[in-house]
Amino acid sequence: MQSVTPGSIIAYTIRESHRAKRINLRISPQGKLEVVVPVGFDRTKVPDIVESHQAWIDKHRNKIQAQPPNLSSEPLPKTLTFLANTENWTIEYTPANVASIRISQLPETLILWGNTQNEALCRKVLRSWLTERAEIFLGPWLRALSEDCNLPFNNVSVRGQKTRWGSCSSDKNISLNYKLLFLPPQVVRYVLIHELCHTIHMNHSKDFWQLVQKNDPLYKQWDRDLKYVNQYIPQWLEE
Repeated sequence: MQSVTPGSIIAYTIRESHRAKRINLRISPQGKLEVVVPVGFDRTKVPDIVESHQAWIDKHRNKIQAQPPNLSSEPLPKTLTFLANTENWTIEYTPANVASIRISQLPETLILWGNTQNEALCRKVLRSWLTERAEIFLGPWLRALSEDCNLPFNNVSVRGQKTRWGSCSSDKNISLNYKLLFLPPQVVRYVLIHELCHTIHMNHSKDFWQLVQKNDPLYKQWDRDLKYVNQYIPQWLEE
């Protein structure tokens, strides 16, 4: 269900989501604000929440307006910017009369060669590369934090989950989202510590949060920031 509030200070739409566990603000590449709320959420609270984040909304709308025309609405990316490890990649598409796509990695450059007219296939290949890149970067980081915090785990895997940044099983196997590459490093570190703490407490009890705080005293700030990080995720990954 969706509604529009044209009379408010900030125009936005509201969308209920069965997957949403908390309110989430999203700004599209066109600068439109969407407020995603859990089913049954008290909508009378939304205007105050939106108004309290007006500075954040204005900041990111200004960024979009400052971009060259059509840059934010390109069907396929020409660059990838990873805030987590400060990597910047340029993507080149080389069409060829074949059915598949081959990806080559040069210093700071990716070359997709083959059936690059097939946008869905390009996205699939790029997602596969993102998974591999995240495994290379996030896996060692998680292991280092595991040793520093004395919170051992068994295995780590990387996927492209729609709604979760990470998860931890009862067998102490941790799964991470490759989209973490696009987030600020302090937020990524918090997510990794959060999942490591689940190796001890498979819940969000008081003891769990005390363990999180022990290993990341600023966790409350990063947890708040995590609600608004969709701005960093490229739109083509959400399609």
